[in-house]
Amino acid sequence: MKLFGRIVKDTKTVKDALAENNDDTAAFRDRLEECFISLCAELDVPVPLWLKKNTKEFAAYRRTFFTPEQFLEEVTFDRLEIRVET
Repeated sequence: MKLFGRIVKDTKTVKDALAENNDDTAAFRDRLEECFISLCAELDVPVPLWLKKNTKEFAAYRRTFFTPEQFLEEVTFDRLEIRVET
């Protein structure tokens, strides 16, 4: 699994990164969680709260985004977008 993420401020990409987990024996959810945590570390942002809307968007479109309200710490960007790369 490859998970791509980018930080967006206004309409511009501020930073982007890619996290990868090739452990085919692990469950999809476990690979997603590991990639997501690694991606947040790579982008130097705290891990946001994953809400029900994120699960629905991710299941339907293989992508979702997080707004500043989903972070426990203050962030200086408008959204964090993630998507699965094929």
